[in-house]
Amino acid sequence: MLLLLAAALPSLFWDGGASTAPALKENQISRIAVPAASLDSWKAVAGVAAEAADPSGAIKLLKPAVNYRPDQASASTAPWVDSNGWRFLRDPGGRFYYDAPGESAALAAAEAYVYGVQALVHTDTNGLKPFTQIIAFLKSLPEASPHPLVNIGYEDDGSAQSGELMNLLVRRNLLFRLVSTPDPKLNITVAFGSSAYPKTEKDPSVLAQLVRSNLTDDKRLVRIYGSEVVIARLTGGGGRVRVHLLNYAATSRPVLGLRVSVEGKYPHHRIYAYRVPDAKLLDFDPAAAGRTEFTIPNLREYTVIDLSR
Repeated sequence: MLLLLAAALPSLFWDGGASTAPALKENQISRIAVPAASLDSWKAVAGVAAEAADPSGAIKLLKPAVNYRPDQASASTAPWVDSNGWRFLRDPGGRFYYDAPGESAALAAAEAYVYGVQALVHTDTNGLKPFTQIIAFLKSLPEASPHPLVNIGYEDDGSAQSGELMNLLVRRNLLFRLVSTPDPKLNITVAFGSSAYPKTEKDPSVLAQLVRSNLTDDKRLVRIYGSEVVIARLTGGGGRVRVHLLNYAATSRPVLGLRVSVEGKYPHHRIYAYRVPDAKLLDFDPAAAGRTEFTIPNLREYTVIDLSR
């Protein structure tokens, strides 16, 4: 099932009529999902394969982005990242729906792909080219294990308060998976609502910092330096690690000079960067105190780094 999910690409949900077919063909889009009511009209259009889809039963997602707004708790100017990663981790077999106009369509598709979920991406005419381009990039990536690499177990009670904490863990690159009981193979288990992580603490950022302290930075699987808007996910196994990096501010600007530190020594690497031709890593160090470190000069919506021993 994981392999099937990893191979699945997001689908374009298009609610325009059959008269909009030239715009799709201009952007080399040959498959779409459409409302059931318009399926018959699309069947008469040559060169575009349409299938019916009903987004009403899907989980509605935020448009992935960054909101630069004052933080209510600290009155700081820290950016707020609108990520859907925690929703995918809570319901990996769910059906999801984005409303992502314009350039945000590319980041939406990349986010869904990174977490291996089934998603419909609804966009507008301006989003057709970005969607086409990111799908072509995703198809070009070499196959790799979709197995998520984590070292935190999380006992979720399904509440909104628990979801807020999960959201912060994702945004702070504290990699976890849901468990029903503690797993001794993981470094720590976060039992939301326990005396260690009580519901009486209403500020999820306090609990997120507590998780980080209990894990310790030395044991973090991945650390990001130089940006608060990049979210990482690790997959792999058997001496190979795929580092997925999503830049949630990509529609406004790239992230320049991003430093990444991954637990373990991996002397070999390859980089695949969306919208960055001839991408390369700088200052690659596979022996930095038991970690592999490198700098990415230019990060657009999505970059993949494959590390191996």
